[in-house]
Amino acid sequence: MPYTSVEEMLSLRPVGLDDSLPFTFTSHSKMTFGSLKLGAGKALTVLSIEKHDGEEDLVRCHVKGQTEASAEVCIPLSSRGEFSECESEECYTLKEIMASPCLRSRRFRFVKTTKCERILILSPVYQVQAIMNLRKNVLRFPSSLEVDVVDVTDVCKDANFVTPLNLTEVLSQPDESFPVVAEILEEPESRSFFKCAWLPGLVKSTNLILHKKGTTPMVLMSSLKGRKTQQYFLVSLQYGGRFRRRPREFNSVYEVYVASTQTHNLIVSVTRNCEEVEEEGLPGLSIGERLQIVDCTRMELPCENNKGEKQSVEALLCYRLQEPDDEEEDEDDETEEKDKQEEAKEEVLLPLYMQGHFVEVLGENKKYKLCDLGKEFSLPLDVKVVSRDTELETDPLVGFSCLRIEGAMLEPNIQASFPDRPDHCFHLLPQWLSLSVSFTKDALPWPRDQFPKCFTEKVSEMTDTFFYEFRKKGNSDEAPPPRPPKRDMSSSNLVKKKSKSTKKSSKAKKNKDKSVLTEKLNDLTLNHKKRPPAPLPPDGVNDEPPPLVPRKYSAADITSKAKPNTYVKINQSIKRDVCDVAADVESDHDYETVDETLVAVVKTAQENVMFY
Repeated sequence: MPYTSVEEMLSLRPVGLDDSLPFTFTSHSKMTFGSLKLGAGKALTVLSIEKHDGEEDLVRCHVKGQTEASAEVCIPLSSRGEFSECESEECYTLKEIMASPCLRSRRFRFVKTTKCERILILSPVYQVQAIMNLRKNVLRFPSSLEVDVVDVTDVCKDANFVTPLNLTEVLSQPDESFPVVAEILEEPESRSFFKCAWLPGLVKSTNLILHKKGTTPMVLMSSLKGRKTQQYFLVSLQYGGRFRRRPREFNSVYEVYVASTQTHNLIVSVTRNCEEVEEEGLPGLSIGERLQIVDCTRMELPCENNKGEKQSVEALLCYRLQEPDDEEEDEDDETEEKDKQEEAKEEVLLPLYMQGHFVEVLGENKKYKLCDLGKEFSLPLDVKVVSRDTELETDPLVGFSCLRIEGAMLEPNIQASFPDRPDHCFHLLPQWLSLSVSFTKDALPWPRDQFPKCFTEKVSEMTDTFFYEFRKKGNSDEAPPPRPPKRDMSSSNLVKKKSKSTKKSSKAKKNKDKSVLTEKLNDLTLNHKKRPPAPLPPDGVNDEPPPLVPRKYSAADITSKAKPNTYVKINQSIKRDVCDVAADVESDHDYETVDETLVAVVKTAQENVMFY
């Protein structure tokens, strides 16, 4: 955007001149200041404005030369020419641009050029909201609409107009305005934060009874993630049920450290084994070990970084506690045992980046009210409802194995009810519910000066959107957990090479054993094709078994009682007689003579196979 003078360019800066410095501009023509001559297109950076009494104000600028030489020059504000401000890296939102008349006169482009690369001139389009005396809905029309408007205020003095109020404006009304009957002009948005039974009743043209306004302390609870969908509840501190603490679960040492800052003398139990890694300083932990958290300190790691320097990391100092014996002991023995345990406390250092599984050890089984939990313990806190609120028809918090109190809030609210059930009230939260109403002159549904005894809803189910918005407003500046230190790559490579060599040797051994086994399997017929059936015997062949060849007997065989094996020929050695009884002891087989019954069975089996 070209300017005709330096003074005009400075007067149209988007924000205060002192806050917008420095900025850069160029001149489209040559400029001469004493002995200094600047060519066209030379960039000048405005550093400050110098004011002198009785003299013209000067602009002190910084100029860079071609050989990276720099100089400072003072330019009078009255200097004329054609000046253009260089594109600035400063970013603005649409709200900031529309709120500043100087910014609206300037040109912009999107930060992300993927949307649009062209230069933009932004101009506001106003919207007028109006309401008619015959209609109760709010009308909206743009300011660019070409209509003729006539002021008729003096003529229509008797016309009655309703005043639309949002819930925030209802809170600003005086206490004397309540209770009152209000009519809903605009329904809540479809994307609501509530999952309550009264939400579908907030329909346009429906009446509401607004009893009073106030501020109620509340807590946000959530159920644990599991097979069922996670649920969220907004619970008033007036809830009459009783709670019992539940042990918290931690999946890292960092989570244990955060809990130890909130709980004094925190004791946790290990729920999963952890292997010891000396290089990273990770100690070995076994299931059931109890650790008492002492303090957060620093520890030196045995491994070195790539530069060969020792590394130190943040760690949690713990005492490894001994498990108490189950047998009953006297008081003197118990005190002696405690003294021994204190003397034999073993210190354990757990790096904050260490992954692990722990569960909190609770030393009491007391019941608490909801208001007492917030006073004695810090949030978040895991609890379970052990006795329901008797004033509630159905207590939605009963039945959950564990509920987590995520946080507390102090919410301004409006106590409201429907005309058909004026004694059943609920809370309208202006911060989380968009609703437009108008006060009416309708009578209240109860006798004058006889207010009913109201029952206010204490538990409201919320959506996950409400939970995420609540977390955004909460602990958004929490520091991330620490990262593990960098290890020396040479040592890690040696470990990897060793592991690879061991893997290769074991793999070769397995392949060798596998090859031997494969050769044995190949000898079987399972890996070959199916053998063809045996050929049928030629005609005229006798089906009787082959004749048996008689065996030659030795002198020892003749004297032995057992008959020799006539099927297999075995080289038998002569052995001395034992107890004057000769026997074929050294033979590998000592079969008995095949009788005729066995021969008949074999023949039948052969016939069946041949028939098949």
